[in-house]
Amino acid sequence: MKQKHLVIFSAFFLLIAFVAGAMLYSSQKSDKALEAYRRDKSTFIRENVPTFGNPAAKVDIVEFLDPACGTCKEFYPLVKKLLAAHPDKIRLYVRYAAFHPGSDQVIKILEAAHRQGKFKETLEAVFAAQEAWAPQHRPQPELVWNYIGGVGLDIRKLRHDMALPEVEKTVSQGLADAKTLNVKATPEFFVNGKPLPSFGYDQLKTLVEEAVAAAY
Repeated sequence: MKQKHLVIFSAFFLLIAFVAGAMLYSSQKSDKALEAYRRDKSTFIRENVPTFGNPAAKVDIVEFLDPACGTCKEFYPLVKKLLAAHPDKIRLYVRYAAFHPGSDQVIKILEAAHRQGKFKETLEAVFAAQEAWAPQHRPQPELVWNYIGGVGLDIRKLRHDMALPEVEKTVSQGLADAKTLNVKATPEFFVNGKPLPSFGYDQLKTLVEEAVAAAY
Protein backbone atom coordinates (compact mmCIF):
# COMPACT_ATOMS: atom_id res chain seq x y z
CA MET A 1 0.00 0.00 0.00
CA LYS A 2 2.84 2.35 0.93
CA GLN A 3 4.53 1.55 -2.36
CA LYS A 4 1.33 2.44 -4.24
CA HIS A 5 1.09 5.76 -2.41
CA LEU A 6 4.73 6.43 -3.20
CA VAL A 7 4.13 5.81 -6.92
CA ILE A 8 1.10 8.14 -6.91
CA PHE A 9 3.02 10.83 -5.03
CA SER A 10 5.97 10.52 -7.42
CA ALA A 11 3.70 10.84 -10.46
CA PHE A 12 1.98 13.85 -8.92
CA PHE A 13 5.32 15.47 -8.10
CA LEU A 14 6.56 14.91 -11.68
CA LEU A 15 3.37 16.46 -13.06
CA ILE A 16 3.76 19.53 -10.85
CA ALA A 17 7.41 19.82 -11.84
CA PHE A 18 6.50 19.58 -15.53
CA VAL A 19 3.80 22.26 -15.27
CA ALA A 20 6.10 24.54 -13.29
CA GLY A 21 8.87 24.02 -15.83
CA ALA A 22 6.54 24.79 -18.73
CA MET A 23 5.34 27.97 -17.03
CA LEU A 24 8.91 29.05 -16.30
CA TYR A 25 9.94 28.36 -19.90
CA SER A 26 6.96 30.38 -21.21
CA SER A 27 7.80 33.25 -18.87
CA GLN A 28 11.47 33.24 -19.89
CA LYS A 29 10.52 33.12 -23.59
CA SER A 30 8.20 36.10 -23.09
CA ASP A 31 10.84 38.08 -21.19
CA LYS A 32 13.49 37.42 -23.86
CA ALA A 33 11.16 38.40 -26.69
CA LEU A 34 10.10 41.62 -24.96
CA GLU A 35 13.71 42.52 -24.23
CA ALA A 36 14.67 41.92 -27.87
CA TYR A 37 11.68 43.94 -29.12
CA ARG A 38 12.45 46.91 -26.90
CA ARG A 39 16.13 46.81 -27.80
CA ASP A 40 15.76 46.39 -31.57
CA LYS A 41 12.52 45.75 -33.46
CA SER A 42 14.25 44.76 -36.69
CA THR A 43 14.14 41.03 -35.93
CA PHE A 44 10.37 41.33 -35.66
CA ILE A 45 9.66 43.98 -38.30
CA ARG A 46 11.78 44.04 -41.44
CA GLU A 47 11.58 46.83 -43.98
CA ASN A 48 8.89 46.54 -46.67
CA VAL A 49 7.13 43.48 -45.21
CA PRO A 50 3.40 43.17 -46.00
CA THR A 51 1.27 45.08 -43.51
CA PHE A 52 -2.38 45.69 -42.68
CA GLY A 53 -3.84 48.50 -40.60
CA ASN A 54 -2.87 52.00 -39.56
CA PRO A 55 0.85 52.84 -39.95
CA ALA A 56 0.57 55.08 -36.86
CA ALA A 57 -1.04 52.40 -34.68
CA LYS A 58 0.44 51.94 -31.21
CA VAL A 59 -0.12 48.17 -31.17
CA ASP A 60 1.95 45.89 -33.41
CA ILE A 61 0.99 42.32 -34.22
CA VAL A 62 3.78 40.38 -35.90
CA GLU A 63 2.59 37.11 -37.43
CA PHE A 64 4.90 34.41 -38.77
CA LEU A 65 2.96 32.31 -41.27
CA ASP A 66 3.46 29.52 -43.79
CA PRO A 67 1.01 29.53 -46.73
CA ALA A 68 0.81 25.71 -46.54
CA CYS A 69 -0.22 25.84 -42.87
CA GLY A 70 -3.87 24.96 -42.32
CA THR A 71 -4.01 26.77 -38.98
CA CYS A 72 -2.64 29.93 -40.63
CA LYS A 73 -5.57 29.74 -43.05
CA GLU A 74 -8.03 29.32 -40.17
CA PHE A 75 -6.54 32.26 -38.24
CA TYR A 76 -6.52 34.65 -41.20
CA PRO A 77 -10.19 35.77 -40.87
CA LEU A 78 -9.85 35.83 -37.07
CA VAL A 79 -6.91 38.23 -37.24
CA LYS A 80 -8.84 40.40 -39.71
CA LYS A 81 -11.69 40.42 -37.19
CA LEU A 82 -9.32 41.65 -34.47
CA LEU A 83 -8.12 44.50 -36.68
CA ALA A 84 -11.71 45.48 -37.49
CA ALA A 85 -12.61 45.46 -33.78
CA HIS A 86 -9.89 48.02 -33.07
CA PRO A 87 -9.83 50.31 -36.12
CA ASP A 88 -6.67 52.39 -36.50
CA LYS A 89 -5.18 51.03 -33.27
CA ILE A 90 -3.44 47.89 -34.64
CA ARG A 91 -0.82 47.33 -37.31
CA LEU A 92 -0.31 43.75 -38.53
CA TYR A 93 3.09 42.79 -39.95
CA VAL A 94 3.23 39.55 -41.94
CA ARG A 95 6.44 37.52 -41.78
CA TYR A 96 7.17 34.29 -43.62
CA ALA A 97 8.35 31.02 -42.12
CA ALA A 98 8.74 28.33 -44.78
CA PHE A 99 8.49 25.28 -42.51
CA HIS A 100 6.80 23.02 -45.08
CA PRO A 101 9.07 21.75 -47.89
CA GLY A 102 8.09 23.58 -51.05
CA SER A 103 6.26 26.43 -49.39
CA ASP A 104 9.26 28.70 -50.00
CA GLN A 105 8.23 28.82 -53.68
CA VAL A 106 4.71 29.92 -52.71
CA ILE A 107 6.20 32.56 -50.42
CA LYS A 108 8.18 33.87 -53.39
CA ILE A 109 4.89 34.17 -55.29
CA LEU A 110 3.38 36.11 -52.38
CA GLU A 111 6.39 38.37 -52.06
CA ALA A 112 6.45 39.06 -55.82
CA ALA A 113 2.71 39.81 -55.65
CA HIS A 114 3.43 42.19 -52.77
CA ARG A 115 5.69 44.14 -55.13
CA GLN A 116 2.65 44.61 -57.39
CA GLY A 117 0.44 45.74 -54.50
CA LYS A 118 -1.52 42.48 -54.69
CA PHE A 119 -0.38 40.69 -51.53
CA LYS A 120 -3.77 40.56 -49.81
CA GLU A 121 -5.63 39.30 -52.88
CA THR A 122 -2.96 36.70 -53.65
CA LEU A 123 -2.75 35.45 -50.07
CA GLU A 124 -6.52 35.03 -49.92
CA ALA A 125 -6.52 33.14 -53.23
CA VAL A 126 -3.70 30.89 -52.00
CA PHE A 127 -5.50 30.18 -48.73
CA ALA A 128 -8.83 29.55 -50.50
CA ALA A 129 -7.19 26.90 -52.70
CA GLN A 130 -4.87 25.50 -50.02
CA GLU A 131 -6.46 22.05 -49.94
CA ALA A 132 -5.96 21.75 -53.70
CA TRP A 133 -2.29 22.71 -53.91
CA ALA A 134 -1.18 21.48 -50.45
CA PRO A 135 -3.18 18.30 -49.70
CA GLN A 136 -2.32 16.81 -46.29
CA HIS A 137 0.11 19.73 -45.77
CA ARG A 138 2.27 18.57 -48.69
CA PRO A 139 2.79 21.62 -50.90
CA GLN A 140 2.82 21.24 -54.65
CA PRO A 141 3.75 24.84 -55.49
CA GLU A 142 3.42 24.38 -59.24
CA LEU A 143 -0.35 24.00 -58.73
CA VAL A 144 -0.71 27.45 -57.17
CA TRP A 145 -0.58 29.05 -60.62
CA ASN A 146 -3.99 27.52 -61.33
CA TYR A 147 -5.61 29.60 -58.59
CA ILE A 148 -4.10 33.10 -58.81
CA GLY A 149 -5.10 33.99 -62.38
CA GLY A 150 -8.09 36.09 -61.29
CA VAL A 151 -6.16 38.28 -58.86
CA GLY A 152 -5.07 40.81 -61.48
CA LEU A 153 -1.35 40.02 -61.41
CA ASP A 154 1.15 40.64 -64.17
CA ILE A 155 2.24 37.00 -64.32
CA ARG A 156 5.27 37.67 -66.49
CA LYS A 157 6.57 40.25 -64.04
CA LEU A 158 5.66 37.98 -61.13
CA ARG A 159 7.83 35.16 -62.48
CA HIS A 160 10.67 37.60 -63.05
CA ASP A 161 10.44 39.10 -59.55
CA MET A 162 10.33 35.68 -57.89
CA ALA A 163 13.91 35.13 -59.02
CA LEU A 164 15.22 38.43 -57.61
CA PRO A 165 17.93 38.13 -54.92
CA GLU A 166 15.87 40.42 -52.70
CA VAL A 167 12.95 37.98 -52.77
CA GLU A 168 15.22 35.05 -51.96
CA LYS A 169 16.66 37.07 -49.09
CA THR A 170 13.15 37.74 -47.75
CA VAL A 171 12.50 33.98 -47.58
CA SER A 172 15.79 33.20 -45.82
CA GLN A 173 15.49 36.22 -43.52
CA GLY A 174 12.05 35.08 -42.39
CA LEU A 175 13.39 31.68 -41.38
CA ALA A 176 16.43 33.23 -39.69
CA ASP A 177 14.31 35.64 -37.66
CA ALA A 178 11.87 32.86 -36.77
CA LYS A 179 14.78 30.83 -35.42
CA THR A 180 16.13 33.80 -33.44
CA LEU A 181 12.70 34.36 -31.90
CA ASN A 182 12.27 30.66 -31.13
CA VAL A 183 9.33 30.25 -33.49
CA LYS A 184 8.75 26.50 -33.78
CA ALA A 185 5.45 26.40 -35.66
CA THR A 186 3.04 28.64 -37.51
CA PRO A 187 1.13 30.75 -36.99
CA GLU A 188 3.16 32.46 -34.27
CA PHE A 189 2.18 35.88 -32.97
CA PHE A 190 3.95 38.65 -31.09
CA VAL A 191 1.94 41.59 -29.75
CA ASN A 192 4.21 44.56 -29.12
CA GLY A 193 6.98 42.01 -28.79
CA LYS A 194 5.11 39.72 -26.39
CA PRO A 195 4.48 36.11 -27.53
CA LEU A 196 1.32 34.19 -26.73
CA PRO A 197 1.45 32.55 -23.28
CA SER A 198 -0.08 29.48 -24.96
CA PHE A 199 -1.49 28.97 -28.41
CA GLY A 200 -5.09 29.86 -29.19
CA TYR A 201 -7.32 32.61 -30.55
CA ASP A 202 -8.63 33.56 -27.10
CA GLN A 203 -5.05 34.02 -25.91
CA LEU A 204 -4.28 36.24 -28.91
CA LYS A 205 -7.48 38.26 -28.41
CA THR A 206 -6.68 38.80 -24.73
CA LEU A 207 -3.11 39.85 -25.48
CA VAL A 208 -4.29 42.32 -28.12
CA GLU A 209 -7.00 43.78 -25.91
CA GLU A 210 -4.51 44.23 -23.06
CA ALA A 211 -2.06 45.97 -25.40
CA VAL A 212 -4.77 48.26 -26.82
CA ALA A 213 -5.98 49.18 -23.32
CA ALA A 214 -2.41 49.96 -22.20
CA ALA A 215 -1.61 52.02 -25.32
CA TYR A 216 -4.87 53.97 -25.56
